[in-house]
Amino acid sequence: MGERLGYAPGVFDLFHVGHLNILRRAREHCDRLIAGVCSDELVVRLKGRPPVVPLAERLEIVRSVRHVDGTFVATVDDKIEIWKQVGFDVIFKGDDWLGSPLWTSLESEFAKIGVDVVYFPYTTHTSSTLLRDALRHLGPQPDSGPEVRSLQEK
Repeated sequence: MGERLGYAPGVFDLFHVGHLNILRRAREHCDRLIAGVCSDELVVRLKGRPPVVPLAERLEIVRSVRHVDGTFVATVDDKIEIWKQVGFDVIFKGDDWLGSPLWTSLESEFAKIGVDVVYFPYTTHTSSTLLRDALRHLGPQPDSGPEVRSLQEK
C-alpha cells in the first residue's frame, strides 16, 4: 500500500491550541499531512469578514508546525475540487461539522472516490472567534503601540 496523504483544511486565523490539536491528531492518521489554508478572499466569502492574520503569515505559522509536511492555499470551498488538485486519501475536520448537511453530502461524495473523512473533537474552550471577541472587548490600550492598535482595529 502506498503513502497515505492527509488534508486538514482551515482558516488557521489567530492560531491556537485547537488548530494545533487538529494538526497533531491528523498527522497520526496519515504518512504525510497537507494543511489547507484558506486565502484571505475565500475567508471573506465564507465568513463575511477578512481574517485578522493575513494569508502569508498564517501560511508561515502553519508551515512551522512540525506535524505539517506541506501547505495548500485554498481559493475555493469545493473540497472535491481541492481533492482533484491535492490528491489526498483522508480529510480531517472538527466534529462540530459532523452530521451537518454539507459534510454528510461530502462523506458520500468522498466515499465514491475512496477518500476517508475523519472528525476530531472540537476544542470548545478556545476558538479564533472567541479570541477575536476578546480582543474586541479589550479595545485600544493606552500604552499599545501601532502594531497592537492595528490588530485591534481589524
